[in-house]
Amino acid sequence: MKTTLPTPDAPLNIGTRGSPLALAQAYETRARLMAAFDLPEAAFSIVAIKTTGDRVQDRALREIGGKGLFTKEIEEALLDKSIDIAVHSMKDMPVEQPEGLVLSTYLPREDVRDAFISPTVARLADLPVGAVVGTSSMRRHAQLKKVRPDLDVIEFRGNVQTRLKKLSEGVASCTFLAMAGLNRLGMTHVVASAIEVSEMLPAVAQGAIGIEQRADDARSSEMLAAIHDIPTGQRLAAERAFLAALDGSCETPIAGLAEISGDTLRLRGEIIRPDGSESLADEISGPISTGAEMGLTLANRLRSRAPEDFFDWMH
Repeated sequence: MKTTLPTPDAPLNIGTRGSPLALAQAYETRARLMAAFDLPEAAFSIVAIKTTGDRVQDRALREIGGKGLFTKEIEEALLDKSIDIAVHSMKDMPVEQPEGLVLSTYLPREDVRDAFISPTVARLADLPVGAVVGTSSMRRHAQLKKVRPDLDVIEFRGNVQTRLKKLSEGVASCTFLAMAGLNRLGMTHVVASAIEVSEMLPAVAQGAIGIEQRADDARSSEMLAAIHDIPTGQRLAAERAFLAALDGSCETPIAGLAEISGDTLRLRGEIIRPDGSESLADEISGPISTGAEMGLTLANRLRSRAPEDFFDWMH
């Protein structure tokens, strides 16, 4: 390696949100870098940064500014060089990065499915009529209303532990979390059942960890290249192009999943009205190298099929 590796005296600063899941993702990043370069743990410093999205817990994200609320302060720390790299849950990432920053690296993707969490029933279909469901995701809200319009869906913000506490206090009968996060936290025991993607298509980039860096930081580029997972990057290129063509900035009822088999990439996408009253879904397959183009094509195909007022809720 041409550049100087970090040392305990001059550690690489890894920025992250401070939730248990965010820290677990930062620790995984650190462990992979330690293994790749035979470095001690002390050669890295984990820097927890509180974001606006973490501070404001009593309102829906869309009311206070959307996804960028989980990244803004972290990206500011990258730009002012308080940190060297930033570790993100990719489903929280807007599709555009601030000037001077790049998302260069993805770790191997975890389970993409949603988890159904309930202390009383095993499956979504088992919920009684009118049951209260807690979720902060517009996508999950819309998908739920599509299959169970009788359910009472309420806002359910907070990290994994906070949401499980609300559930134990009887605030709702069930909630949904990402299987990936529960796997990373070693908490799969709380899962009543995993929901197959054929039943509930996941959020774009669900289960993926992305690492952001300054575009001109040669050392970080070289180090991160050693831990980049190429198939995850190829899948997210398609999914995030699909999202960008529809709406890349807000919490929106958009689902998408790319999967690779041999040399072929298959991309499924879904757009849903927030109340679940109408949804449009389609899929496209082609060479892996054309993933981004397929994402754009699929988005345009769904747009062309949507009624004129379908996207009015976005504005």
